[in-house]
Amino acid sequence: MTNDMNSNRQLDHLFSNSAARLDQWRDMNAKAQAWAAEARIGKSARGAESVLEALAALRPMETYFAFPGARLLHTLDDRIADADAIGAARLILRMSNALLCGSYRYDEDEWEAAEESSEHGPDRTPPGMAGSLSWRPYFEALFVSPAPAARTAAICREIRELRRHDDAMIYEPVMVGSVEDAILATILNGKLEAVVIYDGIPVPSKHDAPLLRSFLSVYQHLDTSVDTPREVGLKLARMIANIRPELDIYLLTDRKVEQLAGDPAASVIRRVFYEVEEPMEVHLNILEGVRERHVTPHFDNLKLYAAKPISTFHALPIARGKSIIKSNWIRDFGEFYGLNLFLAETSATTGGMDSMLEPTGNIKLAQDKFARAVGADHVFFVTNGTSTSNKMVYQAVTKPGDIVIVDRNCHKSHHYGMVLSGAQPLYVEAFPMTEYSMYGAVPLRTIKQALLDLKAAGRLDKVAMLTLTNCTFDGHIYNTRRVMAECLAIKPDLIFLWDEAWFGFARWSPFLRMRTAMGAAAALQEWRDDPKAQQEWEAQCGELGENLDPKDPRLLERVLVPNPKAMRIRVYETDSVHKSMSSLRQGSIVAVRDEDYQHHVSAFREAVFIHASTSPNAQIIASLDVARRQMELEGYELVMRAIEVALAIRIEVGKHPLISKYFSVLGADKMIPEEYRASGFVDFLTPGMNWLTAAKALKDDEFCLDPTRLTLVCGTAGYDGTTFKNLLASDYNIQLNKTSRNSVLLQSNINNTRSDVASLIKVLLRISEDIEMRLRDSGEAGRAAFAEKVRGLMQDVPNLPNFSQFHDGYRDDPDSATPEGNMRSAFFAAYNEDDCEYLPLNSRELDQRLEDGPPLVSANFVIPYPPGFPIMVPGQIVDADTIEFMRRLDVKEIHGYNAARGIKLIKPAAIKM
Repeated sequence: MTNDMNSNRQLDHLFSNSAARLDQWRDMNAKAQAWAAEARIGKSARGAESVLEALAALRPMETYFAFPGARLLHTLDDRIADADAIGAARLILRMSNALLCGSYRYDEDEWEAAEESSEHGPDRTPPGMAGSLSWRPYFEALFVSPAPAARTAAICREIRELRRHDDAMIYEPVMVGSVEDAILATILNGKLEAVVIYDGIPVPSKHDAPLLRSFLSVYQHLDTSVDTPREVGLKLARMIANIRPELDIYLLTDRKVEQLAGDPAASVIRRVFYEVEEPMEVHLNILEGVRERHVTPHFDNLKLYAAKPISTFHALPIARGKSIIKSNWIRDFGEFYGLNLFLAETSATTGGMDSMLEPTGNIKLAQDKFARAVGADHVFFVTNGTSTSNKMVYQAVTKPGDIVIVDRNCHKSHHYGMVLSGAQPLYVEAFPMTEYSMYGAVPLRTIKQALLDLKAAGRLDKVAMLTLTNCTFDGHIYNTRRVMAECLAIKPDLIFLWDEAWFGFARWSPFLRMRTAMGAAAALQEWRDDPKAQQEWEAQCGELGENLDPKDPRLLERVLVPNPKAMRIRVYETDSVHKSMSSLRQGSIVAVRDEDYQHHVSAFREAVFIHASTSPNAQIIASLDVARRQMELEGYELVMRAIEVALAIRIEVGKHPLISKYFSVLGADKMIPEEYRASGFVDFLTPGMNWLTAAKALKDDEFCLDPTRLTLVCGTAGYDGTTFKNLLASDYNIQLNKTSRNSVLLQSNINNTRSDVASLIKVLLRISEDIEMRLRDSGEAGRAAFAEKVRGLMQDVPNLPNFSQFHDGYRDDPDSATPEGNMRSAFFAAYNEDDCEYLPLNSRELDQRLEDGPPLVSANFVIPYPPGFPIMVPGQIVDADTIEFMRRLDVKEIHGYNAARGIKLIKPAAIKM
């Protein structure tokens, strides 16, 4: 019983389920082969016990997967009971290999217990469709039924008998009998695409999953100790939708289906069936629902276009590929990329190809599908990156004189976007991580203070938008819902632009979705629709008054509640799809959930016309379409694996005795100050940490870390970030891009595998061994030099400069107590070279100007890489801290700085006061 309980607790290891399951199968296979080896040489077959233990550990999890299924596991039980070591080992090997390579999805013989399976190619299908020669996508469907366990096998057979030869896809049923088991299956099984719920199901699982039980009672408010009324089916549907909104959910009930279908609470259900109706209708709806997600309007159309015999008389010689494949000199270009790339090229927007600038056909449909996938009202495709996406938003929703509260460390496209639109930045500062020469994120208290100061100055009406990067390059994630709610309590119509260039994948993680812009917007809307929201606001009014006094210190100390009747949900999210999904480079989107979008429709169209190319790349558009398809159908599982990869790297680096001597991956305790981690969360690898602890941190803490982003400290190995990055690329074929003074950033994504982890660990070990050898051979002097180098990288670090201020000549109201500036005026003033001057960075004159004046006023953006944010912007007064930081920079790439001439400044005489 004790072993059973321990094995069942593995159901709580949700952050590493996919890899853990395969690891357990490999472990059982190794034990089975050892048992068979003993049997072959006539030894006492004692290995049966270890195989039984491994099988007992696996069995609870296998409840939630279609393969290998009850029949094969029953056969395995029989062979073990008969002491058939060789037969059991063969069957376990077959099942393990089928799981590893996925062959069970297309080879029906994998589902049989026969010793020898036929050698069939990938044109075979799962059971029930023998004789079909066309490969079809495979998925699994969850059936949540109160039927007795003895009926499970028969129900599965009945479902399989519904299959037809002309079904475009094929699925296997997974049968569970309780609410808890349905939740576990939803979380654990990434192959699920549809859920069929029968009313009247009990709540408790037969398995022991204490953390899940806590999750259900604390976060879902469901009593798991007793069977609940029949209405639990609807509540289960909503819980599943909260975990995996991409799944199609069907409810079968004998209640009044007409009334239930009209219940707003049933909006997450795709269709309600009367329980005794024809099962074939359920089967067809399951297939139709998945097919709708599988359709890629633009990509499908592009494939049809490429197959047409077309003569082109437009300006694009590369279209159809004849200028390439017939060439004596560039034929290798065609051979490298393949003919379809050129057959699918065109500059025409007729013949069904649609226009990127004014889409009405397949591109419009593809954008609508992407909007549904990410929970937005509208999505716009962008084929020249999120830099353009950001500028489009500024162009559409801000105008000259508007104030934008913005993180000074955000991507340069935001700063340039304000130059273009004429919006005036009010910079707010992120908390510094001086030891690692990087910034974190902007505390909510800082943002609230900026809004309250503007209110006190009578300028709150000028504030149009708040812009923040979520997550930051280094993985800091905002509590997006709380940020928006508290800001709306001060300014109810505030627009939010969340730059989620690095975070697009998070939509497909139930743990991270709540921290995305669209996820938080949905949560805010749900809160507003609840009558309790009005009660919460009225209670706040009783304490703080209806019109919040900007001088009241309590406003910074407590959580503020917006007025549900006055607040507007106006959220824009920009995603670099190519950074975290299977899109070609430059593929990006703008996702919109703005209740007042109608005010910006015309302006947004103009922004598209201004920034979008009139010759967009059709292949990038197609890749955006396909990326959406993949994420809706397998994104949940892929993101889970990406998290697993990241955790595996953390574990291996942390526990290896030699690697950990020179390298470390920073945890939340190093990346986020304790005051922003109310949950007490320290790190994913802290002893005693479980997924419920991490989920609580993700739900409640002001900041948390994206688990797929790992800051690897290399300064302790004697390498600065840039040198170490170049070493990995040149000597070991490992590529990364973000560095700091003493660290590099590792990112796991849906492309990575555990083989990549093994490669990285092997390289880190080799580098560590080389360091050990050098230190051993270099003597005391060499060790002292190494220690001094490490000290210089890890301790002798420059202070990070904050934004100083705009010169009064570039402020519309120099007497205002708020610090926004007219950056656009300064930017264009610098176009006149006669009004500018250059001072060498290390010149005496520069020091004298810092000390005696007149002020040094930056003429342009100065952006060192790293850290990659502007340390000077047009119109800013350059202070001593910024100059000291620049002098101590050890990077070669500094945009906007001419080392030969010096810092570009606007001459004092040219500044009009």
